[in-house]
Amino acid sequence: MSEIILPDYSHCILNLITSILKYYHVPTEHESLPTLNDILKNRYKNIVFIILDGMGEHILEKASPNGYFKGNDIDCLTSVYPSTTTAALTTYYSGRPPYETGWIAWSQYFKEYGRAIDMFSRRQSLNGSEIKSAKKDVFKEMLNYQTVFERIEEASPQIKAYEIMPTYADKKSKRSIRADSIEEIISNIELLCENPEEKFILAYSDNPDGLLHKYGTDSKEVKDFITKTEEQLQKICEKLSEDTLVIISADHGHKNIEKSYSMLDYPEIQECLIMPESLESRVVAFWVKEEMKEEFEKRFNKQFGKEFWLMTKQEFLEKHFLGFGQKHPKIDDFIGNYIALSTSSSIIRLETFLEEGKPVKKSTHCGLSKEEMEVPLIIIKK
Repeated sequence: MSEIILPDYSHCILNLITSILKYYHVPTEHESLPTLNDILKNRYKNIVFIILDGMGEHILEKASPNGYFKGNDIDCLTSVYPSTTTAALTTYYSGRPPYETGWIAWSQYFKEYGRAIDMFSRRQSLNGSEIKSAKKDVFKEMLNYQTVFERIEEASPQIKAYEIMPTYADKKSKRSIRADSIEEIISNIELLCENPEEKFILAYSDNPDGLLHKYGTDSKEVKDFITKTEEQLQKICEKLSEDTLVIISADHGHKNIEKSYSMLDYPEIQECLIMPESLESRVVAFWVKEEMKEEFEKRFNKQFGKEFWLMTKQEFLEKHFLGFGQKHPKIDDFIGNYIALSTSSSIIRLETFLEEGKPVKKSTHCGLSKEEMEVPLIIIKK
């Protein structure tokens, strides 16, 4: 069993974005981050926030223990839970925890459609097909949220809020710039910072996450990306003016995968279920028959108790894994009546006898290990 790190909603990525919101006078009921608040006592023309997907604290320590990032690493934060892009990036975009947004994991089951849907692509999870001609747009009606870009410009009209995102991503800001490489991201940051207006820039890179999934946490490819990114960012940061603050962090970390299971190989567990499991391979939601709950707990824990932490929906919510605030109305739909959290290097593939699960990746996230849960807070200023 790996060392377990629980989400700390007084010292996590939610508090990071809350500090930025409070700096721009945005009303928020969530706590801010003292380490960042101290720095934000000064006024800056440009606040640049760079999210490097998957670059957890321990990924960074492996790849470049004495590099530019570690030299400016002032704090270690937890991710939100689940420690996955869907939950964490939405926390950054909204300034709210998963408990409030309803954005929990890569794949969530929608009773309105009778389908598990990939949240970002809005395609059916198991076969990748589009959702066509829906009589109700559940995303628009129930899973929309006001973005941090909108909130900042409402509270501080003199501020221009920009996003720099990959071409494939949905626009979150009316000032959206497309960039598909770290070079393009850095180039756009440099150009924007030359403008005289006051601005907030949020830039998102989908690497090293993509490289981590493909090659693993110890790979040369991941190390090369991080060290190259450090070198490029150092060059641009040395040229930026004193009134520019650069904040660098991640959404979550990563852990190499050693074992992969399928519930289809366990008929005694299948017997307990109403429908296929959902969410992600390291945080798995189960819909269990009422009369078989006790039996399900025994059977699951006998097979997986050393690798997954099984709890009821009530236990999961009472422990505030998803955070605090006003509960999103679809939370109960999405997390079933049992949920299993990986505490090891194992995954449970989401699949049925009709549709095979997605290929097993070298490394992934969503569990409770320190490798997945801890992210750096890097501050670069003159």
